[in-house]
Amino acid sequence: MSASAQESQYKNVVVIGAGVIGLTTALKIQEKGGYKVTVVAETLPSDPKTVRYTSLWAGAHHVSHAEGDPKQQKIDQDTFKVMWELSAPGGEAEQCFMRLPQEEYYVDHRDTQLNWMPDFKEIPKESLKEGTHWGVQFTTFTIDTPRYVNYLLSRFIARGGTVVRGSVQHLQQIAEGGPNAFSFNLAGRTVVDAIVVCAGIGARSLGGVEDKDVYPLRGQVVLIRAPWIKFGRTISNNTTGLWTYVIPRRSGDVILGGTKLEDDWYPVARPETTTDILERVFALCPELVSPEIRAQRAPTVDDIRPLIIEEGCGFRPGRRGGIRLETEWIEGKKGKIPVVHNYGHGGQGFQSSWGSANIAFELLEKALAEQK
Repeated sequence: MSASAQESQYKNVVVIGAGVIGLTTALKIQEKGGYKVTVVAETLPSDPKTVRYTSLWAGAHHVSHAEGDPKQQKIDQDTFKVMWELSAPGGEAEQCFMRLPQEEYYVDHRDTQLNWMPDFKEIPKESLKEGTHWGVQFTTFTIDTPRYVNYLLSRFIARGGTVVRGSVQHLQQIAEGGPNAFSFNLAGRTVVDAIVVCAGIGARSLGGVEDKDVYPLRGQVVLIRAPWIKFGRTISNNTTGLWTYVIPRRSGDVILGGTKLEDDWYPVARPETTTDILERVFALCPELVSPEIRAQRAPTVDDIRPLIIEEGCGFRPGRRGGIRLETEWIEGKKGKIPVVHNYGHGGQGFQSSWGSANIAFELLEKALAEQK
């Protein structure tokens, strides 16, 4: 069989975006078989950290915020199942995860949607943190985000996927020329059978999409070195919008946060916000101070500062109306082609990644069946 005949057996799919959603969706499609998937993205996981690539900044633990939305809860549960297997001792991605006990405290609401988590139970009232009126604990995992997205990328390539660096300005560029339009090493124009948009915050300005319901949820974090922390702890306050969390990684690094500021585009860490984060996490978790210091004297928030590795921020891709998972059609090189949208995950990208990829794949298969 000739190379061209072999190629014709595959559906050519282009995924726009190489964040956790783009890579997971591309991998889901590629591993199904019968597809030749190309990811086109301006920034890749192996690049230096930048505010334009949010996935590297995420603290990332699996704690669902579905809060009564059955569709979102299924998405989160489907993702948990996949990641729980990946995080298993001896699993292929074990080093990307850290299984641990998690404590969740609530200032102004009760989240009863977490009772499906392993080892779930309520925290006794006498053990609640000051200012909170309810709490739960369970077993979950945290994700070393830089390591994990690079794992996804390498697994995608190993399964036959292709990655092209390019800044897509309009869907028409892909519809007409395919990934070849962004690579001098590829000759001619590729017939594209479908496009999957996983552009995150970029969906706001991407031509052919331009979704004005997309907005930034600016998250500032502090990364410290504290390998003695083997648990996760969070306080949620819906009234103020403050979200205080301690998320350790297997590496011994710990992500401290955070903020959730709508329509805030400031691209670097604010010193006053770092101070606020440190004060909040110290009140929540004084164990962040090294055991040696705590054994000698009463710790203070200033004892955390020498542990800081870096400060930074990312723009979580919020969307009014929630995740966009739907199909539309545009003109391609040889007729109409489907565009499957999978973006707008806000601060839930990692914990929604596999579940939303499942839905995007179902939409893709349905659209291609209609295309015949």
